[in-house]
Amino acid sequence: MTDLDAFVEAPGREEQIAEVERQIEANDIRYLYCQFISVTGRIMGKGIPAKHFGVMARKGFQLVYGSTANLFVDRHGDYIGYGPESRELVGIAEPETFMQLPWDSKTARVWCTLFRGREEEVDGGAFLTSDCRGNLKRIHAEFEAKHGLHLRAGTEPEMMWLKTDDNGKPTVEGLTNPNCYHIDQFAELQPLIHKVVEYCEAMGLDMIQGDHEDAPGQLELNFNFDRADLTADRLSTYRQVCKQVGREMGAFPCFMPKPFMGVSANGCHHNISLWDGDDNKFMPEGDNPQMPGPIGMKAIGGILEHLQALTCISSPTVNSYRRLWDTGFWAPVFADWGFQNRTTALRISAPGRFEYRSVDSAVNPYLSFAALIKAMDDGLDRNLDPGPPEERNIYDAMESGKDVKKIPLSLGEALQALEADEVVKSAMPGEMYTVFEHYKRDEWERFMATVTDWDVKEYLDILP
Repeated sequence: MTDLDAFVEAPGREEQIAEVERQIEANDIRYLYCQFISVTGRIMGKGIPAKHFGVMARKGFQLVYGSTANLFVDRHGDYIGYGPESRELVGIAEPETFMQLPWDSKTARVWCTLFRGREEEVDGGAFLTSDCRGNLKRIHAEFEAKHGLHLRAGTEPEMMWLKTDDNGKPTVEGLTNPNCYHIDQFAELQPLIHKVVEYCEAMGLDMIQGDHEDAPGQLELNFNFDRADLTADRLSTYRQVCKQVGREMGAFPCFMPKPFMGVSANGCHHNISLWDGDDNKFMPEGDNPQMPGPIGMKAIGGILEHLQALTCISSPTVNSYRRLWDTGFWAPVFADWGFQNRTTALRISAPGRFEYRSVDSAVNPYLSFAALIKAMDDGLDRNLDPGPPEERNIYDAMESGKDVKKIPLSLGEALQALEADEVVKSAMPGEMYTVFEHYKRDEWERFMATVTDWDVKEYLDILP
């Protein structure tokens, strides 16, 4: 039996499909988005009349393999990851993820798991390894089977709401002024916030808090943490909701990490902890109310051990590194950890969890969570010790003689670190690493092969 056959024939699945079909008829749902996630975190897929849901759940839809790479061509004109001669993937709908869209009652969405084509001579019907969402589920399940632990995660999705011009195109002007935690600026965005929260709650996100950050139009709206698989889906849903609200309210939701210099960037800190059932294994043990228990310390050790390569996944664009070069905005450029220390890449944000800070708003959470699981797995296997926490401002510690490594400060440097790290690469099994590396190497090469406005200003009149 192939992976596809086992998936479709799983016990209880026919009952789930029948229940969704009842919902479609009862709620007069006419259309359905069958969704999956590309290498860069984009939501991809096909739309179908909802009456055909049963076909999508049992037989699936077909789409070119290159759709997992946004069907994007590199600077040489070659398709990234897969050529035009490649076969087609099969996307199978997951009935448990079916959900009516709150802004369009006649439309619903469902997440899909991706497989190789049934008829392929090699690995026909196998899980498609360039399906980052499917990979996270499988990597998480393997980790849980091995250690009896699962990852729970929360994210801090910062973004900037920008004004649009008369043609509806985004400008580089925020809707509000860059005043951090300012309630009046927050209130200016309240109609938009209400709509985002309304749609998010209707789609299963437990919205808990929010604030105005210190860049133009910058908001952080948080939803409750959960298992990493669910949190990744909810972050993707949150982004989709924001895009819809932007269309309705004439604003542009910008998830670019650093659209403005001189103000804070858009981060997406990951707050993470490992649990045995409902027992948080990161909770402090002993006299120190902040120090994580042994499992937490080994997990931190694993992340610090692999921080250079992790940076390539959690800061995945050329623009991501503008965040690290704009000094004075608490960018986490140093490979160290501490208690409530925002100058390090990892900090204990509260008893029982720590915050991975070297991650920005462009992150694909399915890749970042899978990579963090692999790094923590290595920490647990090898009993890696992160050393003592750094409680000083890291700059003061360095002036006192502490030797601290920096994380990669360009996408090119980060790609080199990833290439050398087999543990982090294992979070992108099979064709996933090939697709990711091709996509990001091409992005770096296209940037290096481009003359920018800075080049012209700096060098146009360079001689004599």
